[in-house]
Amino acid sequence: MRVYDVIAKKRDGAELSQEEIQFLLNGYAAGDIPDYQMSAFTMAVFFQGMTARETAHFTQVMLQSGDQIDLSDIPGVKVDKHSTGGVGDKTTLVVAPLVAAAGIPVAKMSGRGLGHTGGTLDKLAAIPGLQVDLAPEQFLRQVREVGLAVVGQTGNLVPADKKLYALRDVTATVNSLPLIASSIMSKKLASGADKIILDVKVGSGAFMKTAEEAFALAKAMVDIGSSMKRETTALVSDMDQPLGKTVGNALEVVEAVETLKGHGPEDLRQLCLELGARMLAAAGKAADEHRGKEILTELLRNGSGLKKLREMVTTQGGNAEALENYNLLPRAQVIIPLYSKTNGYISHLHAEKVGLAAMAAGAGRSRKEDEIDLAAGIVLKAKRGDKVAVGEQLAEIHAADERRAAQATDMLAEAFTYGQPEKHPLILGFVTDTGEYRNAP
Repeated sequence: MRVYDVIAKKRDGAELSQEEIQFLLNGYAAGDIPDYQMSAFTMAVFFQGMTARETAHFTQVMLQSGDQIDLSDIPGVKVDKHSTGGVGDKTTLVVAPLVAAAGIPVAKMSGRGLGHTGGTLDKLAAIPGLQVDLAPEQFLRQVREVGLAVVGQTGNLVPADKKLYALRDVTATVNSLPLIASSIMSKKLASGADKIILDVKVGSGAFMKTAEEAFALAKAMVDIGSSMKRETTALVSDMDQPLGKTVGNALEVVEAVETLKGHGPEDLRQLCLELGARMLAAAGKAADEHRGKEILTELLRNGSGLKKLREMVTTQGGNAEALENYNLLPRAQVIIPLYSKTNGYISHLHAEKVGLAAMAAGAGRSRKEDEIDLAAGIVLKAKRGDKVAVGEQLAEIHAADERRAAQATDMLAEAFTYGQPEKHPLILGFVTDTGEYRNAP
């Protein structure tokens, strides 16, 4: 078998066999196939796509390239939740402790942010002392004893994907639907959960810009899960504007804690209840999503979710007092308000521009090795559909110095558009192995 022939076959739109995919990926992971040939292959996939069968084979080979987490010693059905990334998406900090408080073990491996999308590990890093780099045995012990652990990925989890993603990142082939689907699902499957709930974002702040793209990605990932005998459900949710009212790591921790106290913004609360309810139903803790929401609403009301988060933070070495005394979290040196220069309704709040403004303030990284300012970010005072007057505050910019704050302020001003607001459902629909269901706009 020759690499040249596999590339040519995909270039011409033919379906690759499992053996050809295995030969290609294993050879690349081992260093036997050079970057220039793999670049040609990923570009061929970018233009020709992959069949569902090819994508499943591709995912399976990547999955088998490294370690796989064994959660079988932990009692109960293990359900994982994953978001495809967005601006202000702090759902894990709310959903994971709520679901764990309901009696479902949550063994979550998360990542760091890159570009305008935030990472759960960066948010957790804002809590003083909290450790996310746990040894596998510590991770499993904590899930057994506490019912919840959120940590970084192990070093050898799906190494083929890490190498391939780095190549795609510099060859303009990141936005390939089958490659995105296999990248996400290989990591989720390697993490060992019995069932998987996905939150596929769509809009200006997401990888998928249109509903058609988002539903296609959701279906591809659900199909992969089904092929691997892992029940998978995908929600498609709005990321045309940021989720909640904060963007930035310490700021998002505060908003997540306030949500667990029952004071969070409605869109964040609604999405967390929807995701959590499906996790409960998948684990058999609720008869259906409606009952799941009732259970989670009560756990919010009685403080059980917040109690579980405090327990996780303490067990992972963090100072849980920071969940009550927010002054213990990183705080920005400079806070600048942004005021409206127009009377009218906000018709659009461009999520990506808000995310880029937060990056300019110091809250994000453009390269994986970049340091971030955990205190930096944006607090939104108005969102899509809100009526504002000239001089009314739209947002606050939190930064380490005046220069960063001023740069972020100029960028953030461009994120607000005025006019007649359109209705955007928070949840556009969902995909299961039985079909696709879209909500009315």
